[in-house]
Amino acid sequence: MRGKYCNNRREVSAVSASYRAICSASAVFLTVFWANVALPQSANLGCNLEQRAGTSRQVLRCPGGVRITAEDGARYSLADRDRDGNADGVILRRKALLLEVPTGQTSGFVVVTPQAIAAVRGTKWAVDAQSGKTSVFVVDGRVGVQRPSSSASVLLGPGEGVDVERGTTPLTVRRWPAARVSALMARLGE
Repeated sequence: MRGKYCNNRREVSAVSASYRAICSASAVFLTVFWANVALPQSANLGCNLEQRAGTSRQVLRCPGGVRITAEDGARYSLADRDRDGNADGVILRRKALLLEVPTGQTSGFVVVTPQAIAAVRGTKWAVDAQSGKTSVFVVDGRVGVQRPSSSASVLLGPGEGVDVERGTTPLTVRRWPAARVSALMARLGE
């Protein structure tokens, strides 16, 4: 193939290899991302919904001791990544969730937002998705956080948080000031 863009077979081969690599990477990303978040969801995936008295906040109690407290107006859906009929993830579109996941959770628990993927095996943590930014804060335990389009991640411990925005700037773990923690926890009834 000769022409304007490819002057010899070596160039064609290099272009083909690059194209195959990009396609492979895209397929891996889509497989991982969609397998984790885009499975058809049932209404409750074994979780029971409770209203907090005197508030409009919702609390979901799920099998295995998972507890999810949703801020008033939060938009989210449950995910069943391993297809066992139980919630093991949340797709959060707007506002905040407080999650409590016991240590014995075998497959881990994942929260996916447009900007971040946060995953744990046992902890208490909050995820807030709004205005093009996702904030993750850890009360107890450890939480891994990364962008959906990246394999680079950070590990948060108790009292630490990270703000994730679109782009490629490195994620920076910070100890959150008491005022910021209090404001987020108040929105979640804590």
